[in-house]
Amino acid sequence: MAVIPATEQDVQVLARLMRAEAEGEGNLGMLNAGTTMVNRVRFNCSDFEDIRTIDQMAFQSPGGFEAVQKGHFYQRARDNEIQLARRLIQGERFHPAQRSLWFFRPPGACDPDWFGQPLIGRYKLHCFYEPTPEECPEMK
Repeated sequence: MAVIPATEQDVQVLARLMRAEAEGEGNLGMLNAGTTMVNRVRFNCSDFEDIRTIDQMAFQSPGGFEAVQKGHFYQRARDNEIQLARRLIQGERFHPAQRSLWFFRPPGACDPDWFGQPLIGRYKLHCFYEPTPEECPEMK
């Protein structure tokens, strides 16, 4: 059962965004980035209280993803990324991003917190951050 609403177009947008943000980190890297993306739609908290669709998440401004401003995002989704996106929409969540609402790629080590949000872990080049329980009590 889907944990967020998603049309076929939404699946395509999520797949393209995952690839544009984390293709160089393989399937697990894209799944971690995608977990964060789905969490932004799924959980009504923090900077994402009014984000309820994949399109709103992908094109949120400010606070969205830089990848939507680059040509790589607008390439056709491939079967592999589509399958990964479907897994996430069905509720699979991946470590270390299970509770992540933010990720970024620093030039070196991950900061222990990012704008007051604690580091949850790193996968290859991306650092993942989760909201505090006070900021997002519904996230489990």
